[in-house]
Amino acid sequence: MERNLMIKLLQWKEAAHRKPLLLFGARQVGKTWLMKSLGELHFENYVYVNFEKEAKLITLFEGDYNPERIIKLIEIQTQQKIQAGRTLLILDEIQEAGGGLTSLKYFHEEMPDLHIVAAGSLMGITISQKTSFPVGKVDFQFVFPLSFDEFLKAKNRTDLAELVYSGDWDAIAFLKEEFIHLLKQYFFVGGMPEAVSAFTEKSSYPEVRKIQNSILKSYELDFAKHAPGAIIQKISLVWNNVLSQLSKENKKFIYNVLRTGARARDYEIAIDWLQNYGLIHKIYCVNKVAKPLKSYRDVSTFKIYHLDVGLLGAMGGISEKTILENDVLFQEFKGALTEQFAIQQLLPFHLDNLHYWTNQNGSAEIDVLFEHGHSIVPLEVKASENLRSKSLRTFFAKHPEIRCYRTSMSNYRNEDWLTNIPLYALFYFVGSKD
Repeated sequence: MERNLMIKLLQWKEAAHRKPLLLFGARQVGKTWLMKSLGELHFENYVYVNFEKEAKLITLFEGDYNPERIIKLIEIQTQQKIQAGRTLLILDEIQEAGGGLTSLKYFHEEMPDLHIVAAGSLMGITISQKTSFPVGKVDFQFVFPLSFDEFLKAKNRTDLAELVYSGDWDAIAFLKEEFIHLLKQYFFVGGMPEAVSAFTEKSSYPEVRKIQNSILKSYELDFAKHAPGAIIQKISLVWNNVLSQLSKENKKFIYNVLRTGARARDYEIAIDWLQNYGLIHKIYCVNKVAKPLKSYRDVSTFKIYHLDVGLLGAMGGISEKTILENDVLFQEFKGALTEQFAIQQLLPFHLDNLHYWTNQNGSAEIDVLFEHGHSIVPLEVKASENLRSKSLRTFFAKHPEIRCYRTSMSNYRNEDWLTNIPLYALFYFVGSKD
């Protein structure tokens, strides 16, 4: 399985002023696989420690933060030699070991030549709850589910991914039906590595759905195990309402949809917990189109998107027939799935930089708004070939200096004020912007 993130991991490996690297991301997005692959392919050896499974090592950092002592004990426990410049030291589920995160500061200061990468499924929650953190002493990287181009490569269709990278729009249009068929598969399977791996081996939709349901169950067990008891029920309520919120005509998150009379102050902590876990992503509305967009966020107005389009469909019980055959039921949900898909492709490149825009009377809305270099990029997401762009025209009339973009099932076209990117080629748009 080929992951685009490996390029950034190799850049980290070769960086002159490298710090210990922390990988963030929800459970089962592929953090462990990435770390081990990096060690196996690009180091003489790697030493792997999982603090969730190896209870004996949980107290490793409690004596002191002397890196030499810690390395010696890990070598004894694993029966492997750790050598700076040759070995990748992997500290998985590091949040389970008391003082583990703090120790990274001392590794950076006293053993800067040693390559250390750490990860944890609950890292975001751990950091949000604790004050002791090696600020400025670590590098960060977020791990997401497989994107659509990674899915194509996993399906042995690297040729199609490379065709999109090339921007040969005539050839891409010629293969449109094949791209759409694979895109529909991705809508069902999503990007969770275990689901993608199973699908590439067996092409079994029931097997994929079984895996997806198992992953969802593991998340719910984490709610019960790790969340404060007072908010577990609220976390579950928010989590199970993501699809219904996105399926509304107005996809703005409305607390009243959760429960009659529900108020923001009752559910803010639950939403923050899910976001810190990496299971949802909040996209804020901006009330002014100017840089920096973050300065013009309306923090009370936002949309919530899911970790993965495949898991979102599984939560809604949307069958493969519904998605692949494009029947009436799919018409009800495809707008939600399509927006989820688009956000999922953009997040690895624009984490915390995605917004949306509405005009004052709410008659026009731009699905995604983000900054790139000196520009602001508005992107409208369409689930079909319907090319009416009333909202984009309203936006352009107000901001004629900003070029507009749309992604839809239509072929590539470049007009005076608007560029249309096929939905299945959205990763070209992301690459060209970054």
